[in-house]
Amino acid sequence: MTPKPIDACVRENLEVYFRDLEGEEPHSMHDMLISLVEKPLLEVVMQHAAGNQSKAAEWLGINRNTLRRKLTEHKLVP
Repeated sequence: MTPKPIDACVRENLEVYFRDLEGEEPHSMHDMLISLVEKPLLEVVMQHAAGNQSKAAEWLGINRNTLRRKLTEHKLVP
């Protein structure tokens, strides 16, 4: 079984999200979605980088300090 592309998964879940709102208007969707996608992204990248923040930051195309801040925000570091 081939996994669905990430964008298809996001699209399907957004449709479910809007359906579950039952006519209510959403708020702060961008921040919500970025947070929901960013945490598992960081978890998986850090796992594959064997905890090496410099390597993970390079793979993500962000500064190591930015990565450290994001890891802290998502409570992924002690």
